[in-house]
Amino acid sequence: MTLASSLLFGLNASTTKVLVHSGITPAQLVLFRSVAVALIAGIIVAIREPKAFRISGREAGKFAIYGIFGMGLMQWSYSNAVSNMQVGPALLIEYTAVVIVPLASLLLFKEKVGKSLWMAVALVLAGLLIVAHPWNAWLNPVGAGYAFAAACLLSLYFIMGARLQRTRDAYSTLFYCFLAASLFWALATLVTGTPLISFTGMVDLTGTLAPASVPMWAMLLWVALFASFAPMLLTLLSLRHLSAAAVGVVSTAETVFAFVFGYLWLSERIDLSQTIGALIVIAGILVAQTARSDKWQPSN
Repeated sequence: MTLASSLLFGLNASTTKVLVHSGITPAQLVLFRSVAVALIAGIIVAIREPKAFRISGREAGKFAIYGIFGMGLMQWSYSNAVSNMQVGPALLIEYTAVVIVPLASLLLFKEKVGKSLWMAVALVLAGLLIVAHPWNAWLNPVGAGYAFAAACLLSLYFIMGARLQRTRDAYSTLFYCFLAASLFWALATLVTGTPLISFTGMVDLTGTLAPASVPMWAMLLWVALFASFAPMLLTLLSLRHLSAAAVGVVSTAETVFAFVFGYLWLSERIDLSQTIGALIVIAGILVAQTARSDKWQPSN
C-alpha cells in the first residue's frame, strides 16, 4: 500500500508542476485537494458507518493539528518547493523526514528503532543524494526553505497518522483531518483574496505530451481521486501494518517514481548514476521491510 501510494504521489510531482505552470497557485491547489478528500471521505463514512462521525472535543483538537499542519501545510510546502526548484533536490530535502521520524519516535515516545531500520535510513539517504544530484542543481533558497518545512510536516504526518489509527478508521480520519485543512485554507483564501480555481479552460500537458491538452475539470478530477484521496488513504491504511518510521522509509520510493515520470512526461534526463541511486533507494526499502514494527491492534 505504501509503494502504491508513493507511485501516485510520484506522478503527482509532475502533475503539480504542470498545474502550477498553467497558472494555479499552490494555495488554490491545496484548498481544492483538501475539499475533495474531505468530500469523498465524508460520503464513504456516511455510507459505511455513520456512527464514525461522532467525535470528542479532544479528538477534534488532534484532527485540527493533523489536518492543518500534517496535511494542509505539508502539501502547500511541497507544492511551493517543487515549483521553486528542481523536483530531485526538493524531494531529497523533504525526505530527510526518514531520519526525523525514527529520532522523534525514539526521543518523544521511547519507541525502539532496530538496527536494520537505521541501515535502511542510511541506504535511502545515500540513494536519494545520488538520485537528486543536488551538486548540479541551482539550490533556490526559497524552494529549499519550503522543502525543509515539508520534511518537518511530513514527519508529523507519519507520526500522528500512526497514532490516530489506534482509535479511528482511515475514512473518518481523512474526513475530519481534511475538513480541518479545508476550513483553514478557506479562511486563508478569504483573508488573502485568492480566487478559487476555475474549472473551465484547457491545460497544456507539455513535455512529451505536447501539444496535447485536457480540460481543466478532467485534470482536477484526476488530482482529487488519484493524486489526493487514493494515496492519502493508502498511506493511512499502511500505518496500521507498519511503524511510522518504516512507512517513512518505504515512502521515499516516491522520489524514484517522480524521476521516472519526470523522464517519461517532462523529458527530464536520468543518467547512469541516478539509476544506481534509485537501486540503492530500493535496497533501503527492502531492508526497511525486515525492520521490526510495533505490534498493536487498533481499538474498536
